[in-house]
Amino acid sequence: MRAPRALSLAVTASGLALLLAACSTGEGVDAEGLDEAPEPSASADGAGGAAGEGVLVAALANTPDQFDPHVTTSQASFQVLENVYDTLVVPSAEDLTFEPSLAESWTTSEDGLQWVFTLREGVTFHDGTPLDAEDVVYSFRRIIDEELSNAFRFATVTAVEATGPLEVTMTLSAETPNLLANVGGFKGMAVVPSESAGLDLATQAVGTGPFELVSTSAGGAELTAYDGYWGEAPQVQGVEYRYVAESAAALTGLENGDVHWTDNVPAQSIEDLADTEGIELGRTGSTDYYYAAFNQTRPPFDDPDVRRAVALAVDREAVAEAATFGAGTVNQTAVPEGSFWASGYAPFETDAAEAEQLLVDAGAADLEFALMVPDSDEPAVAAAQVMASQLAEVGVTMTVDTVETGIFLDRQGQGDFDAFSWAWIGNIDPFDYYHAQHITDGSFNFQGYSNPEVDDLLTRAAAETDEDARKDLYAQAEQLVVDDVSYLFLFNPDVVEAWSSSVTGYEARPDSAVNFETVSLDG
Repeated sequence: MRAPRALSLAVTASGLALLLAACSTGEGVDAEGLDEAPEPSASADGAGGAAGEGVLVAALANTPDQFDPHVTTSQASFQVLENVYDTLVVPSAEDLTFEPSLAESWTTSEDGLQWVFTLREGVTFHDGTPLDAEDVVYSFRRIIDEELSNAFRFATVTAVEATGPLEVTMTLSAETPNLLANVGGFKGMAVVPSESAGLDLATQAVGTGPFELVSTSAGGAELTAYDGYWGEAPQVQGVEYRYVAESAAALTGLENGDVHWTDNVPAQSIEDLADTEGIELGRTGSTDYYYAAFNQTRPPFDDPDVRRAVALAVDREAVAEAATFGAGTVNQTAVPEGSFWASGYAPFETDAAEAEQLLVDAGAADLEFALMVPDSDEPAVAAAQVMASQLAEVGVTMTVDTVETGIFLDRQGQGDFDAFSWAWIGNIDPFDYYHAQHITDGSFNFQGYSNPEVDDLLTRAAAETDEDARKDLYAQAEQLVVDDVSYLFLFNPDVVEAWSSSVTGYEARPDSAVNFETVSLDG
């Protein structure tokens, strides 16, 4: 989730996942609900069919659950919406610091409690309507008032007002050093037109981005370049997304020229693709992470020692190797090494004997449970299978409950699981890594974790403006989260994408965002 590039966002995921995603959760929409427009030229399980001239064909590994940017936490949804909507600010490709987008500038009051954003002139939505401050107010109020999945990002916002035709003022109850990340970290915070109350945003999109969404179906989506785009005009006439679940079909399409770009690259193919003529391989470390979470609202996982026993029984090196074939880095926290926010905390060493003793002491020597994973995420499934084998060695019976992504999201939201495993993607600020997932009553705290000390640390960290002091607060919270095994953190995957050599101007990004506005097709 992308997160929530879901969001399991999730996630997404690879997830929002989404989702993620990131990506992690979202209200599922039956894919048939999207089937109101002409079918694209590819089926849901194949990559065949030639695209129109000047149209980039992108084979996505996963299928969007819907296209409402304020509701979905699906990584696949955001891979489409990334090119359709804009946010006030946007993370740069170089270092993920925030740059102007719809807001050309912003100022902060001396006490840090008031932020004023000045919008860019001459921006229009795809229906030709000019962007103004009321659109931003409507978008943010919609998220807040309807308590949508990203409402937690506005927890300190007491007012959002149009203080001029192109000026938006946000008033806060506490200093919020990550406000730019909250309003521009991903397209879940997109600005939609204020008239969108009359649109079905789940299947329709009217953004200000470089491409218009012109058709959707169960098999794909089609975008066309928007000739009124405020930025530099796209170099391709459009983008055709094909939902190709089978990686072999995606790669065959890439090799025979029917597909220009794909994120459906199995880890075991990375080495071969790197040497394949006519194909470019993009690979970079990511801000994503994979994890497992256990239902702490009921026995036996309400006992931290049972969770710690599982953590001690799992060999993360073997899990990461099976899931990524070397394209990932083992981690016992969420934040990847090399980040300013990384602590390197790693208290668990695989110890089967200690795990067995903890289970005996906790009265859970005969532990049996199911680990739910989304069928669309191959690394998550592979990791779960290895974990099952490792847990069997300490007498634990873990079954891998592989379910369709929409079912996963629904059951996750309802707490209908023993345990689940997926990924969070697109994290930028430490708030993204930890807050909503581990604070009591956090909107993504599906596992039911609650620790008053963690609540206090996360709350203080969210408002701390001194960067070093903030890092220390997050490190303290992170240590408790890891020790309590609120999440069993597994590894940070690399972002791996492949594209035809005929594609220029594309780059794989650490936040997993997929931007096609600067892409050209040669030949």
